[in-house]
Amino acid sequence: MAMIEWDDFDKVELRVGTVVDAVPNAKARKPAYVLTVDLGEFGGMKTSSAQITEHYPTETLIGRQVLCVCNFEPRRVAGVKSEVLVTGAHDQDGKVVLAGFDHPVPNGTRLL
Repeated sequence: MAMIEWDDFDKVELRVGTVVDAVPNAKARKPAYVLTVDLGEFGGMKTSSAQITEHYPTETLIGRQVLCVCNFEPRRVAGVKSEVLVTGAHDQDGKVVLAGFDHPVPNGTRLL
């Protein structure tokens, strides 16, 4: 594992947002959703394309808080301008499990 300096980590804007909309992305090669994430006063509403369909039906995503990387350049992903990266980890079967929080925090809160 490569070690990094604190300044390197500090450059990454990891912030909390709440999913306010989730719809299937019909243009995606692999099943994916188009998420709208509310980042509060920090960033407002942002869009993300996320391959998280295995564990998360759309109705379970609305109102869920997620951890987003907010300072990547936006990318076109399957026809969607993806403005933030919603974070997670792969489970033993390679399916994405979202990073989350035990208690609600304000939208836009930066990860410490």
